Amino acid sequence: MQTVKMVVTGPFSAGKTEFIRSISEIDVVSTERKISENTQEAQQKDITTVAMDFGRITVDDELVLYLFGTPGQRRFDFMWEILAEGMLGFVVLVDSAKPETFREAKSILETFRAYAPTPYVVAANKQDHPDAWKPEDLRIALRLEPEVKLLPCIAKERDSVKTVLLELLYTILAEMES
Repeated sequence: MQTVKMVVTGPFSAGKTEFIRSISEIDVVSTERKISENTQEAQQKDITTVAMDFGRITVDDELVLYLFGTPGQRRFDFMWEILAEGMLGFVVLVDSAKPETFREAKSILETFRAYAPTPYVVAANKQDHPDAWKPEDLRIALRLEPEVKLLPCIAKERDSVKTVLLELLYTILAEMES
């Protein structure tokens, strides 16, 4: 049996925990804590991931995916490099309805590219939101090269998450074969 470690990263409240929860075959191991400070983040939601989320998917008899979700708040970014160790690929999840987070998403993408030259995809989450930017507009805003895979996503929908992860897996396998 082969295991593939994938990291799901992105800005605060992009949907990383929801993404992993919607596809994991096990109860997600989560380190969510109540936000205690009176911060801008606390006004958006009342809990945040402080270390990581962990989920697992058995693809077939020979392949298991381990999903590690990163914290989105910069004050927990010390965990990013630890979680990136040994990853074979990563997903950058972007909240397409919050353009104010796009710069942070681009910065996180560059940070993870610096950790390891592994394949990655960008997932334009919350495509069901009325204010969501279209993936092609998001590509321009994030200044992504044409060869970077940018996929529409709804983290609450298992099939949508599956499509994103399969695309990353195919990219990883293609790179292993070359």
